Amino acid sequence: MCGFVCLWNINDKTLAEGMIEKIAHRGPDEVHVSTLPGAPVIMAHCRLSIIGPEDGAQPIRQTGDMLVANGEIYNHVDLRAILGEAAFETASDSETILHLFRSGGDRWIDRLDGMFAFVLATKDRIIAARDPLGIKPLYVAHMGDGVIFASELKAFDGVSVDGIEAIPPGHLFDSRDSWRQWYRTPQGAAIAEPGFDIGRTSRELRLVLEAAVAKWMVADVEVGSFLSGGLDSSIIAAIAQKARAAQGLGPLKTFAVGTEGSPDLLAARAVADHIGSDHHEAVFTAQDIADALPHVIYHLESADVDLVRSALPTLFAARLARGQVKAVLTGEGADELFAGYTYHHDYADDPRALADELTRSLGTMHNINLQRVDRVTMSESLEARTPFLDRDLIDFAQSIPAELKMRHTDPDAQDATGPTTEKWILRKACEDLLPADLVWRKKAQFDEGSGTVDALRGALISLIDGPVTRQSEGALYERILRGAYANPDRILAAAGTWEADRVDAQ
Repeated sequence: MCGFVCLWNINDKTLAEGMIEKIAHRGPDEVHVSTLPGAPVIMAHCRLSIIGPEDGAQPIRQTGDMLVANGEIYNHVDLRAILGEAAFETASDSETILHLFRSGGDRWIDRLDGMFAFVLATKDRIIAARDPLGIKPLYVAHMGDGVIFASELKAFDGVSVDGIEAIPPGHLFDSRDSWRQWYRTPQGAAIAEPGFDIGRTSRELRLVLEAAVAKWMVADVEVGSFLSGGLDSSIIAAIAQKARAAQGLGPLKTFAVGTEGSPDLLAARAVADHIGSDHHEAVFTAQDIADALPHVIYHLESADVDLVRSALPTLFAARLARGQVKAVLTGEGADELFAGYTYHHDYADDPRALADELTRSLGTMHNINLQRVDRVTMSESLEARTPFLDRDLIDFAQSIPAELKMRHTDPDAQDATGPTTEKWILRKACEDLLPADLVWRKKAQFDEGSGTVDALRGALISLIDGPVTRQSEGALYERILRGAYANPDRILAAAGTWEADRVDAQ
């Protein structure tokens, strides 16, 4: 996991050095700034070494081409075998991007399986692209006749540029061939066709999920797991623990945070005991939240109330995990794939609208939940991995009818959380992994179950002069953000919101 800056047609190495310094937290292991002879490009890269730690330094430069990349390519071993091992000079998974491009196929980028953002330069061409859902960030701006790319908005702060934009998920920019949308999220199914076999579908879902977790655990360093005690992180941790045991490895390291006695801490302990993980936890207070707010808002690059609230426990979990590992698995994406949010219950009688809403929300994760996970974990130099957002899993989950995700159920039945049960098919697929009272536990938002809401209110009372309302809370966050940036309006203009363009239930 890394951060990078790329200047095209801008001959200013000092500018590149200054910009990479602003995002150096993304890669504390080493920083390099390079040029490409005969090409108008400067690339700067800060590295958190996960795969190929000995020889995977970037930028990668080979015979007239140069590359900077952020993320992980999980099928890099298979690609090496196909492309020919002799072509490779490092053990870095990122080098596969360069050789795929050189292979000359029109759809070369589609062969990359993972989470990534990259910029690739030749002597007369610049190419930049982002993974299907935008797990890894990438921004572009103009400076005169030149173009600048960077991993975070804060890299541009104080720099005179025009029109900063996020490169959209699943898109590729090519200075020769313009823009391409190389990936489209598959449209979700709504209603089961006649003869649909729920049992077979749930069993296949389990296999696809296990394959995704195994794939997203690939690394040359130990990978741990966040464990809130909720369904999503518990499933990921349980599968990851089984995978480690099958490889003869020691127990998975799991990490939980919350206020003293909070439901999430208690549930996480129960899950950890059940799966046999090496469990770690930390307690935070209202004062800890007050102290952390400036850090969270600056690194989050947003003042959105909901995003800030959920980012706070993420920060504490990241700090706890970074003391033990460089990478963690998270449960992000399950709510968007399997209808896990509270408002999804309103769609129980309209599966077509639910399927459309889930598809929409998957496409907007990049500047909401995925922005939170990336910015906050990377502020602590920790790589977060999201196996629920594996491409194969997305394809399979989107083929499952929405009526099996948010399902009408008998509230007294064991396999129910109420009259309508969210993520029903996911629970059925994984119910043997965990105790029934955990699988069918009613959902709590991370900031609620962890005790963040009550602790945050205590913090806000000390920070806000007057009544603590959602409006005054948002105004505080905006003041903090404006005080942290030379160009705060750029940051605020780029922020996403939870409810933008939602599909209405009928």
